[in-house]
Formats: sequence, structure tokens, C-alpha cells
Amino acid sequence: MGQHVCTWAIFSHDMSRKIETHHHVARLNEDFCQCAVYDSDESNARLIGVEYVISEKLFESLPDEEKQLWHSHFYEIKEGLWFNPGVPELVQQQELKSLAKTYGKFWCTWQFDRGDRLPLGPPALMMSPQQVEPGRIPDEMVKTRDAKYDISTSNRAVKRETSIEGPASFHPLSDRWMTTGKGWAVDLKEVPIALGGSTPLATLDAAQPHP
Repeated sequence: MGQHVCTWAIFSHDMSRKIETHHHVARLNEDFCQCAVYDSDESNARLIGVEYVISEKLFESLPDEEKQLWHSHFYEIKEGLWFNPGVPELVQQQELKSLAKTYGKFWCTWQFDRGDRLPLGPPALMMSPQQVEPGRIPDEMVKTRDAKYDISTSNRAVKRETSIEGPASFHPLSDRWMTTGKGWAVDLKEVPIALGGSTPLATLDAAQPHP
């Protein structure tokens, strides 16, 4: 499947909920990666969703309505939150430089953090960690992962400060919650079955993040 990435994700509709994620990344070309996302790297890990990762060039080509569903990766990479378990930092550098300028769209299909024993209900759109609340990852979560993998996220951040560059500017429609204070929730709506037509089976409604 390619590389294994460990990072965090945040529920767009309830940003008090932050989960550690394990992405198994397959790069299809220089502009596009696809990721199967699991809740751990254990043998009994649950498949909890899928993320698509695209280059800055592809992101800029998207319609404005679509751009609002995507998040940037620069902060989590620069701060050392995004890392490849078992891979020396020096070996990761070239790929990190490329990924730092990418955008992702992550749909979570199994909300295990709320105790769901099965993947229930519609998928949830996820956001990436950021430097401002409520996008910050709690220190205790970072410390727990550092201890598990015997790493220092803060040391990685120092090393990446000068070696990792992000986009010249971040598009204002990505990471939408940072400018609007609102997230996305999926609202399923029953509709007549379309025969030969094109009828959406789900709509996205802007929703205030839950307290």
C-alpha cells in the first residue's frame, strides 16, 4: 500500500473530538494519493475511512464549493504531528516536502471514538490539526504517542522548521472552520430513485461545531 502515516484528525461538526489515525497511503501520481485510514497500527485495527490527498495544482482547479470540503496539511507536517512510524526522519524529508503543500478530503465512516461497535450512520467529514483552537491537538495525546513510538514530536518540529515549506499562501476556502467558525455535517435525505438522471443522495449542511 506504500507508506504508513500516523497523525490526527478532527470531526468537522464537533471539533472537541480528535482521533489518532493511521493512513496507509498509495501514491498514484505526483498530484494524487489515496489513503485507507485505520484507528491503529495493530493487527485488529478498524478501517475507519478514506482520505484523498491532492497537490496544490489540483486543489486550485476545484470548484469553490468543493474547495470548502478540503483541509491543508502544512501545519501538522511542519509541527511533527504527521510522521511515518519506523522510518528515519531524514528518509521522510523528500516526501514530506511534497506533502506539505497538499490538501486532503477525509471521510470517516466509523465513529469508533463515541463507542460505535459497527460503522453506523452517514460518513463524517474530518479536518486536520491547526495551530489555533479548536484545531490544536492536546499535549497529552501527543505525549502518549511519543511514548508509544519512542519519538519526540517537538524535536521533529524543530528539525522541520527550516526544511519544510508550505504553499506561498493558503486558499481561504480550505480549512473552512478557521474563517467561518462552522463545520460540515452530512444530512441524508430520502429521494425518489433516479432512472437515468442525476439526483444527489446526500446534501451537506453547514453546522455550528458542537460545544
